[in-house]
Amino acid sequence: MKKKKFDDLTVRKSLKPSDSVYMCMAENEPGFGIRVYPSGRKAFFYQYKLDGYRRFMTLGDYPATSLKTARDFYQTESSKVKALRRGSKDGLDPVLENKNERQRRMTEHADHRNALSVADLVKEFMEKHSMVKKKSWKEDKRVLEKDVIPLWGTTKAKDITKKDVNELCDTIINRGALIMANNAFAKISKMFNFAVERGIIEHSPCYGLSLPSKKVHKDRVLAENEIRNLWENLDTSGMSNEVKRALKLMLVTAQRPGEVLGMHVNEIDGHWWTIPKERAKNGKAHRVYLTAMALLLIGDTNGKGHIFISEHSVKPIESNAAACAVRRNLEWPIRDNKGNLLYGEDGKLLTENRLSINKFTPHDLRRTAATGLSRLRFSNDIIDAVLNHAAKGVISIYNRNNYDDEKQESLNAWSNKLTNIICGEGVGNENR
Repeated sequence: MKKKKFDDLTVRKSLKPSDSVYMCMAENEPGFGIRVYPSGRKAFFYQYKLDGYRRFMTLGDYPATSLKTARDFYQTESSKVKALRRGSKDGLDPVLENKNERQRRMTEHADHRNALSVADLVKEFMEKHSMVKKKSWKEDKRVLEKDVIPLWGTTKAKDITKKDVNELCDTIINRGALIMANNAFAKISKMFNFAVERGIIEHSPCYGLSLPSKKVHKDRVLAENEIRNLWENLDTSGMSNEVKRALKLMLVTAQRPGEVLGMHVNEIDGHWWTIPKERAKNGKAHRVYLTAMALLLIGDTNGKGHIFISEHSVKPIESNAAACAVRRNLEWPIRDNKGNLLYGEDGKLLTENRLSINKFTPHDLRRTAATGLSRLRFSNDIIDAVLNHAAKGVISIYNRNNYDDEKQESLNAWSNKLTNIICGEGVGNENR
């Protein structure tokens, strides 16, 4: 093993890289050396023996760690070893000391993680998972802030039990929100799985629990007379003009509520609207044919950015806001001449249905349009192309048809059908 008197010139120029790693020890400074790597990296170290075992301690990389700094480190640590060998109470094993310090920091970190409150966990889950990986992160935030934080916020995440989860879900079910109970459970379960993966807790309290209520597969499709009633009554409903137009456009284009509400003029080129992959649910850009009816609903785009702007901000309308507007108009509070709310003999608020149709959601309009296309005898492949449903299996690899012609034909046919329905031609209680 090489030995040299260490000075700045020696360290900087004399110790050149070789084909393999080598070490050079300092003269008259026992255990002080430098390791030189083929890459050119140079690392100061201190090696010593205690109780027959060799210890090795890295002091820092050169030139980030100067020779003077490395030598000071060496002298400090070697003095501890000498004192230990003499049996002095000031003696320490530097390597063992560093190991114990790392263990202490790890213990402190673990203690901090164990003390994490549910509110802290929600924040970390949102910042490091939902907001990074999910387009629908705002819905996660809304549910967790509404149903979880008020009940569990100050509780330590590790102290939440299966009983707590069941009781929270029962609270949601008791207010009649069965689907929301399932939705909240799914988000809570994902959050605690995240906590397990991050080492925040050992086990998820949701493990082994079933959905709090029976999963209901949505199949609501508006009948033709309901389509006509909705179209007419939207104009006099208690919604903003932007929400009214957006709901109609969902029915006309068969696109997802969030994608319609987020429409921007830069996405429109004549009769074609391209939903960018960043906004599409499946992460794939999607071309939608805009019929004359669709363009009429979009209106004049000159000087505009987003088409459907919220009344209360300069941002696009949120999907949840549109859904709330629908629910509110399905059960609109009745007031007297003085503006006071009216209540029935049972003490319940009196309401009226301003849309004159049974309960529905904005997403049901997309399902209604898809069903309408099917009734017009368009194939499932074409309907999937209109809906931007991702193809599965081998067909997704070999079929590269974008179906633009078929999209145009099918959406024009659906627009004509809607016109007939709205005008009352051949309208019945069920779709034909």
